[in-house]
Amino acid sequence: MKNEKLKYNIVVSGAAQVGHCSENIEEISKEVGREIARNGHILVTGATTGVPYFASVGCNELGGFNIGFSPAATESQHLKSYRLPLDPFNIMIYTGADYVGRDVIMTKSADAVIIICGRTGTLHEFTVAIETNKIVAVLEGTGGMADKIRGIIESYCKASNKIIYERDPKKLVERVIKEIDKKKKKASKLLK
Repeated sequence: MKNEKLKYNIVVSGAAQVGHCSENIEEISKEVGREIARNGHILVTGATTGVPYFASVGCNELGGFNIGFSPAATESQHLKSYRLPLDPFNIMIYTGADYVGRDVIMTKSADAVIIICGRTGTLHEFTVAIETNKIVAVLEGTGGMADKIRGIIESYCKASNKIIYERDPKKLVERVIKEIDKKKKKASKLLK
């Protein structure tokens, strides 16, 4: 890891089922996880399969730290009822809030949210991030919601916060970190 101190919580939100995503979605997701770890930050996901799982695996490959927010109330429920993995997560938070509640709790814990591919749950996490004024980044070219969000925003919404659009995983994470840095500096000036 680049920094000894883990600084920012960065959520990776994306499709648990990846059949509709780009062909190289597993490697793209891992690369985003690696970049978060390489820069010394904490990866946060919804503790599920697909994109969040692959990002967590990538994070682990570089010795990074990641947190999973489970929709389940217990480990047993996480494994048996939801049929979700445990192996790539350093810490698991059992929200007991099902998927919708988990999305809100997880997203509100973030400094930024990165969207990769995705379906309805990803769109929900995106809208929670927008409504709670989080930094939001979209990795376009990955399929699913990630390739539709720009059109939705341009056609129907006025986001009060800037949305970062990028096609390169490394550049996306770099831009996200710069935006968090700016937001943190601005907040610290307000406290003085």
